[in-house]
Amino acid sequence: MLKKNLTLIGLLMVTVFLIAAPASAQKVRGVTDTEILIGQTGPQTGPAALWGAVARGSGLFFKGLNDEGGIHGRKIKYFLRDDSYQPAKAKAFASEFVEQTGIFGVVGCVGVGPGMAMRDYFTENKVVMVSFGVSGVTNWIKPFNIYIFPIFPLYIDEASALTDYFFKKMNITKVAMFYQNDDYGKGGVEGVERYVKEKNLKLTATVSAEVTDRDLSSHALKLKNSGAEAVIMWAMPTHGALLLAECAKIGYKPQWGTSSTLSDAAAMLQVTKGLWAGMIHSFFGELPDSNHPLMVKYRAWHQKYEPNERWGIFYWAGIAFAEPFAEGLRRAGRNVTTESFINAMETLRDWRGTGAPTTFTPTDHQGGKHVYFVQVQPDGNFKKLTDWVQITK
Repeated sequence: MLKKNLTLIGLLMVTVFLIAAPASAQKVRGVTDTEILIGQTGPQTGPAALWGAVARGSGLFFKGLNDEGGIHGRKIKYFLRDDSYQPAKAKAFASEFVEQTGIFGVVGCVGVGPGMAMRDYFTENKVVMVSFGVSGVTNWIKPFNIYIFPIFPLYIDEASALTDYFFKKMNITKVAMFYQNDDYGKGGVEGVERYVKEKNLKLTATVSAEVTDRDLSSHALKLKNSGAEAVIMWAMPTHGALLLAECAKIGYKPQWGTSSTLSDAAAMLQVTKGLWAGMIHSFFGELPDSNHPLMVKYRAWHQKYEPNERWGIFYWAGIAFAEPFAEGLRRAGRNVTTESFINAMETLRDWRGTGAPTTFTPTDHQGGKHVYFVQVQPDGNFKKLTDWVQITK
């Protein structure tokens, strides 16, 4: 009887100990004593392959970070998967990341379609998503999602600000819109249409293309026939190159404007054979040749770890999208959990790495709200047109 009672008391003591154990002692998916597991999907192949540099840029950032000792004694173990800009592939990788790899969170993941294919699954499994979707749609903030921390400027506000620049600063009165017929493109057209409605103006034409379209000759002709002096484009790199080529064939040379999603001037000049020169777009961070101390360090990392990669905007963007994740881990401390990471991220106030000022609060996770405008020069450099502008209130 005494032996039985002692056994019972022992079991009770173990139970009490387990209940009283601190959260840090409980296993957190994707966190070990020495590593934190982070994933990212990105189009390394397919029509949006130019954007694949984003995920590789994040990889460079984590390599450099690890060689500096990591964060609180842990190294970042990074998993990159090629989704070819296809939602079905992205969805499969999301399952792999959670059920097989066991990641703590994701960073980046280019594309609205791929992002939407993963968002709900990641949310159900409490995966933190920093700079998620690498896109400025409202899908990441409406409805409010505690696990998502987007930093990309909202397309609706970015497009509205660009339209304002054309009408007010450049005194252009005939503006047309070309957009990709998905949530990404619709975000841009919504912003343009909002602006012209508020100002009692009109677009000369609104022309859309499907993601799979490759013959844009009729689209170019519609834009030319509209008489538009400027065209705002919200599309992927392939469509941007195809449209400019078709417009050049028929002698149509409007002032072009686009989203920061097509801001890698050197890459776009190459694929358009120089037609990208003169393009006006917004930007949300340090320029590639900036002397900002962090940019100097990142370029050194590039030469040390990935000298065969082209140093450009898309590649740098992968770094900028990963910087807030690292800052959140630093602020969360050694005993990081999903909850402590979220709480830490919500302390950022006008925080800057090499991107735009970033703020997260417990009720507002739209971190990026500022841009400035530049114009692409023939040599691939930029002429800065404005200072920082807050486009989202």
